[in-house]
Amino acid sequence: MTCHNCRTACKRFGKHRNGLQRFRCNQCQKTYTEDHQRPLDDMRLPLDKAESVLRLLLEGMSVRSAERVTGVHRDTILRLLVLAGDRCQRFMESKIANLNVQDVQADEIWGYVFKKEGHKSKEDGDERGDAYCFIGIERNSKLILAHHLGKRTAKATDEFVGKLAYAIHPDCRFQLTTDGWPPYLTSVPMLLRGRVDFATLVKVYGVSAEGEARYSPPEVIDSVTTEIMGRPCRDRICTSHIERQNLSIRMGMRRMTRLTNAFSKKWENLEAAYALWFAYYNFCRRHQTLRVTPAMESGLTDHVWNIAELISA
Repeated sequence: MTCHNCRTACKRFGKHRNGLQRFRCNQCQKTYTEDHQRPLDDMRLPLDKAESVLRLLLEGMSVRSAERVTGVHRDTILRLLVLAGDRCQRFMESKIANLNVQDVQADEIWGYVFKKEGHKSKEDGDERGDAYCFIGIERNSKLILAHHLGKRTAKATDEFVGKLAYAIHPDCRFQLTTDGWPPYLTSVPMLLRGRVDFATLVKVYGVSAEGEARYSPPEVIDSVTTEIMGRPCRDRICTSHIERQNLSIRMGMRRMTRLTNAFSKKWENLEAAYALWFAYYNFCRRHQTLRVTPAMESGLTDHVWNIAELISA
């Protein structure tokens, strides 16, 4: 600490009642207190308490359940979620770029905000109704390369493929497998031309047997692979890993759990929840098969991060 008047080094002078270190100048006898640390911007929630709240949310607990367990008000929890999600989004965009990959799988997972698309009225805007999250994963390292939350439209597909192109090195040639969503057939050749061997895998489902429950999953009777661009290896045309990631999302994000009353009321909350989940999955969560995190497997880091380190990065 340097005195603002004398420009000389100050000596330690005890601690303030809030625990911050105090300093005193030996020449002018003025005292100073060290700067307040604001790891959560203007939020006064302690960092360890914030970490506990976010961990509960990432383990599939609802906002109100986390409120009852931690004693933190639900409005504070949602503010913390948006803050952490925004930081994780910016961190992922800066950290996951120009990577060398081999096999990439892409898929969309359905959710909704406030109400389902069929229940929308004319007064409801674009940030209500169905919300599809486009996700791209690297098959070998299990790293989430890019994601985009939007409607299931050609424009949203272009934005997602653009993010995927940014995450992968321009000189890296890789194989991409998607489902049969038609806009991929124009977005991928337009934005990844010359860099990708592209194929689609479409599953054919059988008719539900009589007497089956409404939500029983239909039986997969066939899968059709189609080579779209380049020379994709047929043995590597697969979407199983991205579909398993979709299951992890449904299990780890309470607002994405099916057949419950848990859902997002605001678009920004769902967007923040996705960003927080993917950053946590890449850097903090040890993958059972890899025995390390996807970020460690990709060479982006050399250790398992904790949540406090992630939101302060």
